[in-house]
Amino acid sequence: MTVPTKKGYDPFSVRPLPRLGVLISGRGSNLQAIIDAVASGQLQATIAVVVSNRADAQGLQRARDAGIEPLHLCPREYPDRQSYDAAVVDALRKRDVDLVCLAGFMRLVGPPLLEAFPNRILNVHPSLLPSFPGLDAQRQALEHGVRVTGATVHLVTSDLDGGPIILQAPVDILADDTVDSLSARVLIQEHRLYPEAIRMVLEGGWRVEGRRFVRSSAP
Repeated sequence: MTVPTKKGYDPFSVRPLPRLGVLISGRGSNLQAIIDAVASGQLQATIAVVVSNRADAQGLQRARDAGIEPLHLCPREYPDRQSYDAAVVDALRKRDVDLVCLAGFMRLVGPPLLEAFPNRILNVHPSLLPSFPGLDAQRQALEHGVRVTGATVHLVTSDLDGGPIILQAPVDILADDTVDSLSARVLIQEHRLYPEAIRMVLEGGWRVEGRRFVRSSAP
């Protein structure tokens, strides 16, 4: 018996694997971490599509190299942000996406996406939220003189980098750190955390209580 694989199937089950849609704007290093986790079996899922708002995003080539559909949607071709988000939703729905993963997607997520995928959009951020949300988180950490920063994976809500936190990892700040050196060490933790957080969300056994992501079952 041949098990169908077109849409992504567990070889030991007839159930289709969860389908991910990854949104990017740049080099796609966190996308690569997800691709590698799927390829190794750490993450039981399939990446249905990689969507970028920039045609020159390096992550689109990473998708092609991995045999994943790359899709460029140019914001300038839509009259406003809501229309663009609606187009992204349409693209994701046409590909039966179950979970949306932001991986360096440099656009605010608006109501069309949030309403289409409630508690089904994840983001990774290079700080220990709620500290240093928004852009240049590593520079913010250095300028504030904190001794520890890190990485956070969270559910996406209408609050900028303010959704329920799924996983975090600390990174010590060294006396001679620069933005580049600190960013490199934080990125290592991002790559480790993101596939694990995706796995936790896909496995279920969790709920949101206020601002908290609560696991109902034992880890």
